[in-house]
Amino acid sequence: MLAQRLFDEVSGKLSEVMAAGPAKDIEKNMRAVLTAAFAKLDLVTREEFEVQQAVLAKTRETLVALENRIAALEARSGAVSDAVNPQDDF
Repeated sequence: MLAQRLFDEVSGKLSEVMAAGPAKDIEKNMRAVLTAAFAKLDLVTREEFEVQQAVLAKTRETLVALENRIAALEARSGAVSDAVNPQDDF
């Protein structure tokens, strides 16, 4: 998860800077603040994003195939029904 990776990096840097006694309390508080801030953000994991990207690609392929089938059916029915089109009456 992007937020988790960012959180870990920031946490690691804070750990390096604040290796002394009271600094550990500050680190815990900063970790809690950052965790709460990331929880409020509507973030998705990379894996979730890639799954949705694959679903979208499959949906696009299906849509193109259906559009091609409709065009073929319209072309076929258009040749047959050119003489009599029931919608011409409207």
